[in-house]
Amino acid sequence: MTIRLSHSALALGLLIAAALPATAQDAPTLYFSAIPDDDETKLEERFDKVADYLEETLGVPVDYVPVKDYAASVTAFRNDQIQLAWFGGLSGVQARRLVPGSRAIAQGAEDEYFISYIIANTGTGITATGNGDLPEAIGGRSFTFGAQGSTSGRLMPEYFLREITGKAPDEIFSDIGYSGDHGQTMRLVASGAYDLGALNYSVYDTAVAEAAAETETTDVIWRSPPYPDYNWTIRGDVDARWGDGFADRVQAALIGIDDAELLASFPRSAFIASENALYAPIEETARELDLID
Repeated sequence: MTIRLSHSALALGLLIAAALPATAQDAPTLYFSAIPDDDETKLEERFDKVADYLEETLGVPVDYVPVKDYAASVTAFRNDQIQLAWFGGLSGVQARRLVPGSRAIAQGAEDEYFISYIIANTGTGITATGNGDLPEAIGGRSFTFGAQGSTSGRLMPEYFLREITGKAPDEIFSDIGYSGDHGQTMRLVASGAYDLGALNYSVYDTAVAEAAAETETTDVIWRSPPYPDYNWTIRGDVDARWGDGFADRVQAALIGIDDAELLASFPRSAFIASENALYAPIEETARELDLID
């Protein structure tokens, strides 16, 4: 049996449909990712919750896309496989240079003045100097950075090592490695696989607060000067896809996160507004080290 609607009923239906707000399913999906700076399971748990929050707040479908390394996050952003990303200072600079119009829209309250630690296996006998200087005893030891594209695990530690000693890392240390992420750096130094390592201060401080086993055989022997680091960066073409002002809505949503548990998983006390200009020092440092043109 064929059901036929009267012209008046059809018109009424169209009017009602036009009056209703578009559902999340009617809009394109917003894909986002993050640099893989920690254990994959922790990252998925954290960012799946972020996806749920953004979807509810923005009214569009939102999916988290895991990536295998720092370079892959930048590539995914360049290729429009993701439109939003939680980058480190360096990866954010790299991504924004590849996608004109893209901008840093938010950062953790702690990211304006971020720091790196150098930690040592306790068996080395190396301890902090007490006056903030780099211990001379690090010379000739084995050393691991984090990921090669990490701001806090490689870029800035290398910059400060060169600045303080006047030497390249391979002139200071007997062996140099790249662990891939901050948690792995801590594990490698704790096990004695490397004497020393550079990592994100928040990862180590969290491990201390949780009484992680790795902190029993490692000590912080140096703290870097502060520098800008992590940031949420969004592509410059999102307004064309999701409507005028969408990038600003995403920024407001991120700054509006007030779930204490979610913030603690980063860990950050809050997210605040950011802009590209704040990361000029990172870009300059990357040029000095020939990491970007």
